[in-house]
Amino acid sequence: MVQLVEHIDLNEVYKLLADTKAGGTCVFVGTVRNHTPQREDAEVTDLRFEAYDEMALAEMEKIRQQAIEKWGLHQAVIIHAIGKKEVGEPVVVVGVASSHRKEAFPACQFLIDELKKSVPIWKKEFFTDSSHWVSPTP
Repeated sequence: MVQLVEHIDLNEVYKLLADTKAGGTCVFVGTVRNHTPQREDAEVTDLRFEAYDEMALAEMEKIRQQAIEKWGLHQAVIIHAIGKKEVGEPVVVVGVASSHRKEAFPACQFLIDELKKSVPIWKKEFFTDSSHWVSPTP
């Protein structure tokens, strides 16, 4: 399952990963923090995310399938929020269910790392005094 959503429901993510064959479930949740290393003098007030939906979903599914094949996963999810997100809100969740934990941890890390590298989702940071796009490409 891959999705771009306005709101991430972590309970729903866990339900999507439930599988009676799975002995290990690993989930990573990325949230909005109140600071960024690039601006130590200013506090982050919120983030805004935009995506090229069709391309983003296709790339997310490609990454998901790679993880399933490489680690023999029973389930895998990649969900990213779009729109305005406040400090403390989840903005991305990746999760896997596998027979054992030794497959779950590296598969989960692969999902978030590849998502950040290649999926066309853009982040704009807002501060009390300004805003800026974090990068021109994902």
